[in-house]
Amino acid sequence: MSAGLGAINWLVIVVYLLGMLGVGLYFTKRASASNDSFFRAGGRIPAWAAGFSIYATTLSAITFMSTPEQAYNTDWSYAAGNLAIFAIVPILIRYYIPFFRKLDVTTAYEYLEERFSPVIRVIGSLLFVIFHIGRIAIVIYLPTLALTSVTDINPLLIVTVVGLLCVVYTFLAGMEGVIWSDVIQGIILLAGAALIIAFGLSMIDGGLATVVSDARENGKFLTASNFKFGTAAAAVQIIFIGSIFNALQQYTASQDVVQRYQTTEAEKDTAQSLIWNGVLALITIPLFYGIGTVLYSYFERSGGLPAGVNTSAIVPYFIVTALPAGVAGLLIAAIFAAAQSTISSSLNSISACVTVDLRERFFASRGPASVGFSRLIIVIAGLISLVAAVYLTLTNKDETWNLFLSVMGLFGVPLAGVFALGIFTRRANALGVIIGLLGAAFFAWYLPKFLETTPFHISMISFIASVTIGYLASLLVAKFGSVDTHDVKALTIYGRADEYTHRIR
Repeated sequence: MSAGLGAINWLVIVVYLLGMLGVGLYFTKRASASNDSFFRAGGRIPAWAAGFSIYATTLSAITFMSTPEQAYNTDWSYAAGNLAIFAIVPILIRYYIPFFRKLDVTTAYEYLEERFSPVIRVIGSLLFVIFHIGRIAIVIYLPTLALTSVTDINPLLIVTVVGLLCVVYTFLAGMEGVIWSDVIQGIILLAGAALIIAFGLSMIDGGLATVVSDARENGKFLTASNFKFGTAAAAVQIIFIGSIFNALQQYTASQDVVQRYQTTEAEKDTAQSLIWNGVLALITIPLFYGIGTVLYSYFERSGGLPAGVNTSAIVPYFIVTALPAGVAGLLIAAIFAAAQSTISSSLNSISACVTVDLRERFFASRGPASVGFSRLIIVIAGLISLVAAVYLTLTNKDETWNLFLSVMGLFGVPLAGVFALGIFTRRANALGVIIGLLGAAFFAWYLPKFLETTPFHISMISFIASVTIGYLASLLVAKFGSVDTHDVKALTIYGRADEYTHRIR
């Protein structure tokens, strides 16, 4: 069940890809000035653009297709997760951003060294690097799988072109180019989603009224059962609370987002960028869940989804079979845009971690790292991820790769707990938070083997376990072991306005 794209669609896709390369070339000179420009854009990014970049970074091509699939197969209950950002933005602005800005950090994990120890910094940084190399491979592979299941595009061509192009323009442009690419890609994403809905409604007799009627009759929005506990699917309340902890991980412990906090001129601009991101997350709900609901009506009223088309490919299938030439090319480009915004952000952030947290921290005697070194890391990380994506494409062993990501991901939300312990307590110490991190990962791995849980339950449990075990272990360490004498009050809520004295390195 595959279709050819045709010359016009290919032309649109090629123009888009060349345009992204052009952005990289445009910012090359600025990015080459220093590592501050390469990783933090010299603080030149306006708040709205930084917000767009955060939004595009957190929305991958997998999300672009899986969110409509969720609405198509079930309902809008997972939209509660999109609202979680509004619950944490005030917390981020008041309690997290001031400490990242106070330390003037390039990576999130610099805070962990100042608050705890170099060991915690290295743990956090390496976990990010390893996880995101694997994540890049999946972000390239899964959209490729969906696209090639409904088109005649060669999967190796997609994997290679998308992967290499991301490496090239991230290599050239640095963070400033990545952010402005994210802005372009974010606009394409939103416009693409709106176009799919508009064309879908125009092809259904009765348009919006029919779609709403079909959705109500078949429980495609929200029903009372979505709020009941103990059912097979997670209740809306659990989705919302679990997503809060996932968002805390993404916005406090994940370098690809935290790095953007330093790309604006002042702290108030960083706060505004988070508000912009929240607004875009809100817009996402009617757009991406709306696609799934519209396509449900469209296919149900035209004989159902053809045999052999998996619902994971429902968006690209509709694009290539129902939409006019040119428009289809633009929307395939939107899927590429979703993948590239995530990949380029991950590559630049991986390079920041290796350069700042490892090279400059532990090999400072060799002099400061050059932009050339930072670019070399992007090439190496990009090629490793690309080889992994090609391997997945050729062998279809995504189960093994997802297991790897799951194991690495066990430490994501618990690491957010470490940041929370650092900011909200004065007694947490290095050994205590390591014990908490390992204990939370243990719970996250073994609880699903004995209890019926969802990923949202796991996020809640692992964060709470990280904070609780880490705090109690810190008290025991302080009582029976050595105590860190460095004054860290200024890095906690108890000394938010105080000046901080850096550790002697």
